[in-house]
Amino acid sequence: MNLKDIAQELVAGCREDRAKENLDKLYAANAVSVEAVDASGTMGREAHGVDAIRGKHEWWESAHDVSGATVSDPFLHGEDRFAVIFEVQGTVKESGDSFDMREVAIYHVADGKIIREEFFY
Repeated sequence: MNLKDIAQELVAGCREDRAKENLDKLYAANAVSVEAVDASGTMGREAHGVDAIRGKHEWWESAHDVSGATVSDPFLHGEDRFAVIFEVQGTVKESGDSFDMREVAIYHVADGKIIREEFFY
């Protein structure tokens, strides 16, 4: 897959609730995911490897009820990066606090796979 195909499939997967299914398809086995902060308080800012990234997805789903979300079309940058803007509304399950979040994600691609993702919020 080329950069545009990867970016479009990532966005489609997020919009169609297939983000976890796309991990093995789009991500390198040793991909790294970097958050702006340790939101869980236990996992740290970085997840190394597709299994750890899958764990982040599982934590998010178990800790939050999402009531609305939008995903922008991808913004391509050169031949090895793209960005996506996510907007999510929901509730933290444990506290019942509502949230309205907006973040930019930068994805780095090499050899037809995502090798690094970075979230800014």
